[in-house]
Amino acid sequence: MIDQVCAMIHNWFCEAADVRAGDFTVEGGALAADFLLPEQYFRVVGSVFNDGVWQYPAEGMTDETFTGEIWPMRLPRDFVALCGEIEAWQEKYGATMLSPYTNESVIGVYSYTKAATGTGGASSATAWADAFAAKLNRWRKLR
Repeated sequence: MIDQVCAMIHNWFCEAADVRAGDFTVEGGALAADFLLPEQYFRVVGSVFNDGVWQYPAEGMTDETFTGEIWPMRLPRDFVALCGEIEAWQEKYGATMLSPYTNESVIGVYSYTKAATGTGGASSATAWADAFAAKLNRWRKLR
């Protein structure tokens, strides 16, 4: 979820000077990167199988050698906690938000169904972004 949230707010919490470019190897499901600290989040860019956000030491990566970039991230604790809230919200309401319909009924009187739209016509797949926009705004960057 952290990678989706970072993409939505256009903020990867990484300084350009910290980005490491080059050839990297994932072996035995792990990336060896001596410049990352234990439990530090990082972004992989340019990999065939492992693009995305991971936490070091990342386990469960797909073995490969790739030419790309590793972005060491400096995520605030509040942001990580908010991503946890968003993930919990998505698990609870995500399926409902993806439904193309909303229903309203009053017992014995009437019932109707209409097509659902997100706030401002936004995709229901990103409904979490609407629900948490105010809390995310403090970290949002312009493109």
